[in-house]
Amino acid sequence: MPVTPELLDRLSAQLGPTGYSTDPDVIAPKLVEWRQRWRGHTPFLARPSSTAEVAAVVAACAAAGAAITPQGGNTGLVGGQIPAGEILLSLDRMTAVRAIDPNNDSLIVEAGATLASVHQIAAEAGRRFPLSLASQGSASIGGLLSTNAGGVHVMRFGMMRDLTLGLEVVLADGQVLNLLRTLRKNNTGYDLKQAFIGAEGTLGVITAAALKLFAPVLSRHVVLVALASAVDALTLLARTKQSFETLSAFEIMNAQSIAFAVANVANVKAPFDTAPAFTALLEFESLDGLGFADRLETFLDRQLQDGLITDGVIARSKAQEEAFWKLRESLSAGHRTGTPQANHDISCPVSMTPALLSAAHAKAQELVPGSTIVAFGHMGDGNTHLTVMAPPSLSPEAFPRDAVSHAIHAIAVAMGGSISAEHGIGVARKADFAAFADPLAIGMMQRIKHALDPNGIMNPRAILPEANV
Repeated sequence: MPVTPELLDRLSAQLGPTGYSTDPDVIAPKLVEWRQRWRGHTPFLARPSSTAEVAAVVAACAAAGAAITPQGGNTGLVGGQIPAGEILLSLDRMTAVRAIDPNNDSLIVEAGATLASVHQIAAEAGRRFPLSLASQGSASIGGLLSTNAGGVHVMRFGMMRDLTLGLEVVLADGQVLNLLRTLRKNNTGYDLKQAFIGAEGTLGVITAAALKLFAPVLSRHVVLVALASAVDALTLLARTKQSFETLSAFEIMNAQSIAFAVANVANVKAPFDTAPAFTALLEFESLDGLGFADRLETFLDRQLQDGLITDGVIARSKAQEEAFWKLRESLSAGHRTGTPQANHDISCPVSMTPALLSAAHAKAQELVPGSTIVAFGHMGDGNTHLTVMAPPSLSPEAFPRDAVSHAIHAIAVAMGGSISAEHGIGVARKADFAAFADPLAIGMMQRIKHALDPNGIMNPRAILPEANV
């Protein structure tokens, strides 16, 4: 049902003059996805400041049969947060800390709080929230939960699903489901919060979350090493895990990804004089300071002598640590060049990563001869971000983006992997999700969707194909 003037009047009255906008200049930044692949439109931006206001908005839309697109920090990469005529519901005014309990290692915060602010809040309490990703200055807790975000420390701490103790959710009829307990053990029936984590706003609107906190890092060690192949990277990962219990990140970057970052992002420098096929970034956490540093240096010297790595450098200062991580975090921005490209967020069993990279590269060259491959990601948990970029000789209209993505996704699935490791399905992966997922699983998801959102108003274009229920 289309949005009516009567509904807009009702929403305006509920939210007050500071709680909404119909000004195109105000709304415009929220209608463009970061890669600028999706551009949307909406007649109304709702900016509630409380759970009660979110509930009132959702209830009014439910009564009118009007669809809603929830939005967090607008850092999503699959288009699920961009409206196409729906009411746009932004949580950016809901940033309050409701409770922090260092002795329980828990924090309750509203969904609009940015990840960076949660890091700061935890640090001020002498604790740590370990999720980390490049967009943490703008990515919001609600958006991270809705996409079950991962980041660079998944191999040690898990994804948002693993870091969440409880949720508060406004359901599709405007009722508020309060699951904000901060318990580690609560075995009373279904774990309902998990239904909403990763659901991309299709089942309800997350308004607050209870998050797990951890002890702060006392000593961090960051390393860059040069590798001749992805197979060598996998071998290094196995040896490192066998030698150290506190490996918290193992990131790989192919030569092309680094070349783009160095060329296109300010203050990013190549780590080695001669670009290796792959560079790996390793991060360790330790409690024994210099003793650990000596162990690490001995370990790396051994890998150099064995010929497994061809070069390496250990960060000797906080500034060097930040420079190493800036390189890794600049890779996405580095290849956002305007060249036609197909972007992928795929995963496979860690042991299959070299085979996945090899097969994907070969398939890309078969479909788009002369294409450039940017590959980087979280080898420690099996997640690769792989982009196929068109050669200069190929017109944008001739670039077979959908065919390339379908073929790359088919390779990942054939290797026991996923077409979306951490970015979600949104609208970008919707067709391939329907093509590759178990039909029985999709049917179950459709039944859950219908049970919780019978009128189909919650982010109706995301994730699922139309259901026959």
